[in-house]
Amino acid sequence: MRIARFSIDGNVAFGAVEGDKPDELVLDIIKGIPFAEYELSGTKVPLSKVRLLPPVLPNKVVAFGRNYAEHARELGNEVPDAPFAFFKPSTSVVGSGDEIQYPSFSEELHHEAELAVVIGRMCREVPRERAQDVIFGYTCANDVTARDVQRREKQWARAKGFDTACPLGPWIETGLDLAAASDLTVQLTVNGEQRQLGRTSEMIHPIEDLIANISEAMTLLPGDVILTGTPAGVGPLNVGDQVAVTIEGIGTLTNKVVKRG
Repeated sequence: MRIARFSIDGNVAFGAVEGDKPDELVLDIIKGIPFAEYELSGTKVPLSKVRLLPPVLPNKVVAFGRNYAEHARELGNEVPDAPFAFFKPSTSVVGSGDEIQYPSFSEELHHEAELAVVIGRMCREVPRERAQDVIFGYTCANDVTARDVQRREKQWARAKGFDTACPLGPWIETGLDLAAASDLTVQLTVNGEQRQLGRTSEMIHPIEDLIANISEAMTLLPGDVILTGTPAGVGPLNVGDQVAVTIEGIGTLTNKVVKRG
């Protein structure tokens, strides 16, 4: 099932996305929230009539860096022996169709296409063999990075945590099991030109290891998001660019880069 979060007539709701053709998709509005008991209302609205929101508002976004060997090397970094985590604040999250605001303190903005894991229930100290039990679903992410700031400041809080630096969407796909999610095509285009292409099977540390690693240190809550790293091909974004992250079996996350006003 694909679950979207959207607004219509000033109201915010979740809905199950139905249909296959992009111009014919409809939302069956959900009664309740998807992280608890819910049912489909049977009330349906065309996707074209709503505004898609970030599919979830996470308490925290835990991101893992340098989890694809070729990406680590393209930036001159060593491949880490263990998962390497950092955080993006909830205020950095935007949805598909929202604008990425080019930060005024940077002159080198980069895209990073990533598979995002959405946690489905409160958990901690999750053994890797139980990782499937705590996953609600998957969505697309763009770990937008002020690369010059990242190099200069060493700490990544401003470089990766500024407002609009974490586009998520367009919805959450709950129908993938861990095995399927571990071998998906991840690609990114800028103005229709392919910049990144990889597979989640190329991760150095697989999804279950990432969940085990971070839950060993902290409690994960329903709706928390784990970013699993980006394949090689990261590069610049400029004002006016249209950037799209497409992940096999999930969908396409699209955002436009604008000057921060």
